[in-house]
Amino acid sequence: PISTLDRSAASAVVYKIHGICVRDMQRSLEFYRDILGMKVVGEKITEPTEGGSQEARLNNYKLKRNSRHFISLSYGEGLSPTLTLTSHPGEEHSGEPIMLDQIGISHVSFGVKDVKSLVDELISKGVELAAPIETFTDQNGDIKSVYFKDPDGILVQFNRPTNS
Repeated sequence: PISTLDRSAASAVVYKIHGICVRDMQRSLEFYRDILGMKVVGEKITEPTEGGSQEARLNNYKLKRNSRHFISLSYGEGLSPTLTLTSHPGEEHSGEPIMLDQIGISHVSFGVKDVKSLVDELISKGVELAAPIETFTDQNGDIKSVYFKDPDGILVQFNRPTNS
């Protein structure tokens, strides 16, 4: 039988970071920072191992990498979790964004108070819906959850938290 982890050692105290790899850092910043209003809380250009052992860190990459540029964003200083955008400037890109029924992290999600108003604003700014608006709208014209696509086609969900 499989034994469970020692909860005192494995119990997370906070969910800190959600990281996504992007093709074009500037386009992604224009979306997450300029359109969604997130604040840059950190930025760094480093070599891929970030000072760790070559073998341990490099096994986390599909392709050989020479550098890593990352920018961390949040909706305010000191708030968690942060969203970290990672790119590899001047290097080949690998992969395509996945959909909700594929293995892997399929989307990022933000809870907002007024989904319908946000939908109207994002559409007016040219942000691409993941499906026709009618598919997210209930019989009363309300929208409780919606998916858009970021500049790389990664699904970004906005929903009304159940406690609001």
